[in-house]
Amino acid sequence: MKILVACGAGASSTFVAQRIRRLGRERGLAIDVVPTSDALLEDAARDAAVVLLGSHLASRVDSIRSRLAAVGDASVVVLPEAAFTDHTGAIALDSALDAVGIRP
Repeated sequence: MKILVACGAGASSTFVAQRIRRLGRERGLAIDVVPTSDALLEDAARDAAVVLLGSHLASRVDSIRSRLAAVGDASVVVLPEAAFTDHTGAIALDSALDAVGIRP
């Protein structure tokens, strides 16, 4: 399952993606976690199951969903701000799993 983590420029999403990858390995999950920026979102989302957005993109979630609908059927989730300070990655990973109906 491909999970995208998107923020404005792609910097903070890199840290969150690393945490999700680590926790996914610990849980034995087959996931591919890719950080990206808002500007590159359509290209990255073509085969994604879930797109996790930084909380600062919440006001644009409807627009982002519309953009992504043209390239795939990924679930789009706005992460709470706490997901970016959670050093375990659990908030972000559990949000992604919940979006596709997998209970953590």
